[in-house]
Amino acid sequence: MPFRYRLQKVLDFRIKKKEEQLQEVLKAKNEVDLAQQAVDENNREISGVIKTMRSSTDYRMMDAYDKYLKHLYVKGEELERLKQDALAKLEEEKQKLVEREKEVKVLEKHKEKALEAYREEEKQIENKMLSEVAVQKYFQRTKTKKEEEGED
Repeated sequence: MPFRYRLQKVLDFRIKKKEEQLQEVLKAKNEVDLAQQAVDENNREISGVIKTMRSSTDYRMMDAYDKYLKHLYVKGEELERLKQDALAKLEEEKQKLVEREKEVKVLEKHKEKALEAYREEEKQIENKMLSEVAVQKYFQRTKTKKEEEGED
């Protein structure tokens, strides 16, 4: 009789949940990457405005540059906050993934132990059968030996 793990459906379900959680981690990582790109883009824009402001000879535009820079700095702080939120979500999703992996490992270890017990039981059954065959052969030989001695 082949080995059949009685909790295989539970193990498959947990593996599926782990894979779904891995997808959630990847989504969260993509959100962090997008937030980082937005922060970088905002920083590049700030650098460009500062260079333009320094190279511009029109001093009447300085007030507009200052207001725009102030707006970009506020936007940068907001983007940085969004990035930190995305990082926190990523860490949370990673923790969930670790929990899912632990759940799968527990069942896999249980399955391995059940398989080892099954193999041991099969080995014992086989040894018992071999022992019975050996005992039968022994009695058969002793019977034939006695018959031969009885005929002589």
